[in-house]
This record gives sequence, structure tokens and C-alpha cells, in this order.
Amino acid sequence: MTNTSEELSEFYDELLFADGFDDAIVGVSSGMDEPRVVYDIDKMIDILIKEHSMEGQEAIEFLEFNTIFAWVGDKTPIYINTKEELLCQNIQ
Repeated sequence: MTNTSEELSEFYDELLFADGFDDAIVGVSSGMDEPRVVYDIDKMIDILIKEHSMEGQEAIEFLEFNTIFAWVGDKTPIYINTKEELLCQNIQ
């Protein structure tokens, strides 16, 4: 069975992926710029906690430093926050 990054690569040229986070992929962006892989940050945190035995804050700091704020060109993946309570805080 193929994984998500392999499946998406069949349909899109030159996507960039965050290694080890296929289960956190929620889709591919479309619009004026290049298609980019979209990841759910909360799922990424869960992967680090479960598969790499990290604590919650440690996983967040790891992602911020090594993944979320890393610019790797025009096809840099997009990272979204899907927790309702955090989304509501930003609106108020």
C-alpha cells in the first residue's frame, strides 16, 4: 500500500513533504501560487508524542524550530491549526 506522499506525488509535480508526517496531511493547496502540501499541526504534535516519545511542549518547540518556520522555497508546505479554541481566540 502506498502512503499519502507517494499518492500525492502521482498527481502533483515537485511537492515538498515534511518527513514522517504523512498522517498529518490534510490536502494540497490551490490558487495563484504553486500547489503546496497542507499539514494539520495538531496531528503533527500527536505524531511526535506517540512515535518519538516527546512531551507536548517539546513537540511544539521541535516543530516550530525545525519545520513550521523553515522556509524551503516556493513550495514550502503550509501548516494549519485546527483546534477550535485557538481559532476562536484569534477571532476575538
